[in-house]
Amino acid sequence: MMALSVLAGEYGNEPVAIGRIARSEHIPQRFLEGILLTLKNRGILSSTRGKQGGYYLTRHPADVSLYDVVVCFEGTVSMLACACEVRHRPCEFCKDEQSCPICKPFSTINRHAIETLRATTLQDIATNS
Repeated sequence: MMALSVLAGEYGNEPVAIGRIARSEHIPQRFLEGILLTLKNRGILSSTRGKQGGYYLTRHPADVSLYDVVVCFEGTVSMLACACEVRHRPCEFCKDEQSCPICKPFSTINRHAIETLRATTLQDIATNS
């Protein structure tokens, strides 16, 4: 998210070198390379090579929600299979989800987390480095 906040702050400018992001956000460059490559493969980022190369957002920061980013890496926001927004699976811990004291509150937590992540965009977290 920190790297994306930098890229969102630089949206519309030249691509940002990975080394600059790594230094400014104190992220190991090798670790950051994997993150940015995943985001590139998902179409959130693109890159250019060469002396002036670097990474940039493919869409306006207001059009990329934090939900898009979280799902890109985690697949879901849910902490429990029975509360999953992507593929609801039977709960492995209870016999009856309807009366389970855990499934209902975690479904509520999951719903609120999704609403918040969808309502928050990269523009909201942008930094002007």
